[in-house]
Formats: sequence, C-alpha cells, structure tokens
Amino acid sequence: MAERLAGGNVAIALLANTIATGAVLVALILTFGPISGAHLNPVVTLGLLVRSEMTWREALIYMPAQIAGAFLGVAIAHAMFGYNLFFTSVHVRSGATQLFSEFVATFGLLTVIWSCATCRASTVPYAVGAYITAAYWFTASTSFANPAVTLARAASDTFAGIRPSDVPGFVAVQLAGGLAATLFSRWLWRAPESGEPEAEA
Repeated sequence: MAERLAGGNVAIALLANTIATGAVLVALILTFGPISGAHLNPVVTLGLLVRSEMTWREALIYMPAQIAGAFLGVAIAHAMFGYNLFFTSVHVRSGATQLFSEFVATFGLLTVIWSCATCRASTVPYAVGAYITAAYWFTASTSFANPAVTLARAASDTFAGIRPSDVPGFVAVQLAGGLAATLFSRWLWRAPESGEPEAEA
C-alpha cells in the first residue's frame, strides 16, 4: 500500500510502513500477551532462556511457530495486494553500517522489553510499538530486529524485502544484540545483594 500510494517518494513509503508496524505491534502484544506472552521474536525467546524464564522445550515450540507466522504474514500480505504468495527479494541490505544498525536495533529493543517488563510490565506493548516506530528512522537498516521477520522478508521483493544472501549477517547480529541486551539488562536491574538497601526508583 505504501509503495502504491507514495508515488515514488521513499520517505512517505517508509513513514507509512513505520506507522503501520508500530500500531499493529501494540495491538498484537495487547491481544496475545495474556495468552503466550506475545513474544513473536526468536531473540526474545532466547533471552527468556538466558533469563531462565522459559525451558528449551517451550522455546523449540515457540521459535518454529514464530518463523511460520512470519511467512504466513508475508503470504497474506501478498495475497491481499495481488502478488505471488512468495517471491525472492532482490533488495540489497549489506555492509558494515547495515549490520551495526541491526545490532543496535535489536540491543535497543530487548533493553526496552526487559526494562519495562521489570519495572512496569503494563507499558511493554506501548514501549515496543514506540521503539520500533522510532527505530525505522534512527537505524540505517530500518530495524528488522527479529530473525523470523528477516527470514520471511527474504520472500518478499517489495519495499520491505531483504536479499536472501544478506539474511545470515542480519540474523547473526540480531542474536548478538539480543544476547548483549539480555546480559546488560540483567546487570542493570540486578537484585541488591544481601545487606544492600533496595535501590529507589
């Protein structure tokens, strides 16, 4: 829709994608949060494993479902707009700036999630939607920040696509950014040691 209505203006197309993504993330997290925790991102699932808040058995159910859901979303979007259900992207997203941007995007996303979940869980849907909306603009990569989404977008030769050969690098730095954020947040929100006074908000 963004491509069709923007008349070749890439900034307007990006803005349209930004608003749609941020808004639907809030809606999805509010909808599915009470059922599954609404973590639609394998990096979040791995972070929960590191935090001992999920078992490997659960993770091995979640991650294939997240990837399948991402591909299903691509197929539905293509069907709505008259494209083939899947077609390989040729959208180049390579180079050090793109990879560093994805590390930053994922590190920031996971830090927002863990911090909000720790101090005010009810804000997570809005914080995630706001962060992704902003990260479209402050990262060179437009903030995929999700390996499932990255894999699926390789099957979409649209404004949102990514060339398949660029996917492994994106996924690798997303995993690294997610792990770094999880460890950083564990340090940042560490429980006070015995005898230490509780930190005040």
